[in-house]
Amino acid sequence: MRTRINSIVVLAMLLVFGCSNSKNTFAGSVTDAPSHDNWTKLLAKHVRSNGLVDYKGFIADKSDLNAYADFLSENPPAENWSDNEKIAYWINAYNVFTVKLIVDNYPVESIKDLNPRLSIPTVRSIWTKEWFQIGGEDFSLDRIEHKILRKDFEEPRIHFAVNCASISCPVLRNEAYTAEKLDAQLDEQARKFLNDTSRNKITPQRVEVSKIFSWFGGDFKKGQSLIQFLNKYSEVQIEEKAKVRFASYDWNLNDVK
Repeated sequence: MRTRINSIVVLAMLLVFGCSNSKNTFAGSVTDAPSHDNWTKLLAKHVRSNGLVDYKGFIADKSDLNAYADFLSENPPAENWSDNEKIAYWINAYNVFTVKLIVDNYPVESIKDLNPRLSIPTVRSIWTKEWFQIGGEDFSLDRIEHKILRKDFEEPRIHFAVNCASISCPVLRNEAYTAEKLDAQLDEQARKFLNDTSRNKITPQRVEVSKIFSWFGGDFKKGQSLIQFLNKYSEVQIEEKAKVRFASYDWNLNDVK
């Protein structure tokens, strides 16, 4: 009888532990969602209106940048957070650790210069490298983007919010993402990116759009065609049978010259 009771107790503990780690939440993390005000202050100071980043300015404020990165590392998402709080947290985390990566290795011509000598896309790259921690766990940028944001939340607009420090990426927003403003922020990012003629060229009959729409095509085509998704945010309405091409990607650093 005692053995059976002990087994039930162990099973219950396992179930509790499993639930506490759903949607990439962390055991022992029970605080309210943290403020991202300090990230907004840095972004407002060092991201230009055209989205280019003043990395030298970030270097001058490196102690503040590191302090915010450490703050996120020590305050991972808790189970009681809303989805919007979690999404905002993970987008901000992706962006701050990308900026920190460039700052720690500056000057570089491209984030791809930081790839290992023998790199394999999606397997061995600067994005798959585990070089920072969140909640005491080793993390990579890929884990945030693909194993959390894309896996746990059906929100294709995150692709316009995470920034890969490159010219062809959607611009780095000059304010932090917050749960209260998340939907409006993601909508604005989608419209700004899609209607940016330096990144996407759209006519009713023919479109040439970012390779983001090819690499992550499935994210944009859940229950709809790619054209239908594009028409939600495009200033030019595209015909359903329009020809779609994907533009080449500029991996040069999104640095202020």
